[in-house]
Amino acid sequence: MSRSFGTSANPPFVSRSVFEALTVDDGEDVEDEQQEEETPLTQVTSNEHAKPSKNQIKKAQKQARTERRRQLKASSKAGTADSSPRHTPSLEESIERMDEVVADISPLPASHAAPELKPTAELQHEPAPQLEVAEPSLPEPVINGDIQHVNVAENNSTLHPLPSKLLDEKGQSVSIPDVEQALKSEPDPQEAERTKKRQSILTRTLWTFIMIGVFVALLLMGHVYMIMLAMLCQTLVYREVTALFSLKSHAPESGEIENKGKKDPWSKTLNWYFFAVTNYFLYGESIIYYFKHVIFSDGQLLPFATNHRIISFMLYTIGFVGFVMSLKRGFLKQQFGLFCWVHMSLLLIVVSGHFIVNNILEGMIWFWVPASLVICNDIFAYVWGMTVGRTPLIKLSPKKTVEGFVGAFWSTLLFSVLWGSYFMRFNYMICPVHDLGVSAWSNVQCTPNPVFVWKVWKIWSPLRVFLSQLLGKSVTVIPYAPYQLHLLVFAVFASLVAPFGGFFASGFKRAFNIKDFGHSIPGHGGMTDRMDCQFLMGVFTYVYYSSLIREHHVSVGSILQMIVSGLTVDEQLELMKDLRRYMQGQGITIV
Repeated sequence: MSRSFGTSANPPFVSRSVFEALTVDDGEDVEDEQQEEETPLTQVTSNEHAKPSKNQIKKAQKQARTERRRQLKASSKAGTADSSPRHTPSLEESIERMDEVVADISPLPASHAAPELKPTAELQHEPAPQLEVAEPSLPEPVINGDIQHVNVAENNSTLHPLPSKLLDEKGQSVSIPDVEQALKSEPDPQEAERTKKRQSILTRTLWTFIMIGVFVALLLMGHVYMIMLAMLCQTLVYREVTALFSLKSHAPESGEIENKGKKDPWSKTLNWYFFAVTNYFLYGESIIYYFKHVIFSDGQLLPFATNHRIISFMLYTIGFVGFVMSLKRGFLKQQFGLFCWVHMSLLLIVVSGHFIVNNILEGMIWFWVPASLVICNDIFAYVWGMTVGRTPLIKLSPKKTVEGFVGAFWSTLLFSVLWGSYFMRFNYMICPVHDLGVSAWSNVQCTPNPVFVWKVWKIWSPLRVFLSQLLGKSVTVIPYAPYQLHLLVFAVFASLVAPFGGFFASGFKRAFNIKDFGHSIPGHGGMTDRMDCQFLMGVFTYVYYSSLIREHHVSVGSILQMIVSGLTVDEQLELMKDLRRYMQGQGITIV
């Protein structure tokens, strides 16, 4: 950015280029000049004008010479010197223009006032330079570069006018309106942050509805699809968690320097081998338990059912032996750390996923409603936190607020009763699975669990009178279903305890200095970021249901399991003859 002098009047602003007219060489060393402290020429303090002192003029001349030499060096290196001639002012013209500049500058403070300038003859010992080289263009049209020697008070809103022309990075002139327009077009940081926040909210909301839509569609399609969804989710979560531990960063142990930088070839293989074996054992147990009437009546599946546990143990033993054989000096600490990490992931993820699948098989409602409560709590915590949240809740998750936590608690309580009461009316939701081929459009029939049977609660006499007067009609009983009381328990757990699964995941992310576990869901991060609370809720639902709600009855499957596993073939034939004789005695013909 440069400014050329002609025969015009006072320059409209003060810049480093103004002093290039005083291109006088006093023979001093360049390095000493570059180390000189740059003293501001002017400081706006009052409305009275005062001329600069001789000392200030000398410093200004040195600064001008130093700047000229820097520009000459830059010009020689870049090879962009302008071949057009340039007018070199004489000493008298330089002094004259200096007086004009001083007249245009805001006055100095009284403490810096200096006597009148000495006559021109005192400066004639410095010869005028003869070298004529055009100024090279600077890389960017930075306006502040031309006014950096003029210090204006912070509270003073009056600035000197900008130069009429600037040079861009190609050396072409750029008008001031263009530069001002470019500066105005630059986005405001606060506005950019608000735009980014709105975009994040929009993306998060959109993908929330997409996930809910896919979830509902799979729910209507049948139990098989929900089981596949649960297995897919646990697989993605397991991959994201185990990917945090690797042997890439390695410090050699026991002097084994030759192993530095190498990677254990068994790391990922062992991860997924133990994952497959654990799933084989857990899901095999579920299939045998819920489909006894199919497994034990099929001769081809009978060896699988009777020998499932010993097969699972042998498969695990193979993986254990393979791990021990893969141990290498220099990798021992990392490999044992990987072994523990894998088993912790299997306990927290795969075992929890197994319980979620059991909830699906016990009745779709035991999976759908608890999962909905966690989603509801997450959404309302986000909404309340964004609107009224002010007080941080926990340091591990700084975006969580007390207001959002409390607001989500009451919202989830109300939502649980309304949501669960609606879905308990459908047999497809409350019946345990007996056929994996059913869907929401199938005619499912079963004897409902007693918790889904409506009952009446007789109101206490004083309360009965109060409610009757309040409502204007007689109120003696209140209908309810025991399941609604269980819903309140689920809602309390989903609001007060399940979020700590998310806090646990936040601590995980802070430990590894990551924002999200992955990027599989736009706006939500990885699958682990969405399933951290669901795993904890699924385990609680299964334990609560199996302890307080499930009815233990003798079933055909359990009797068949006892017959196949506890009786010999001769005893089984004898049982069949006795059973046939009994059926014929009841008038039932057996073909």
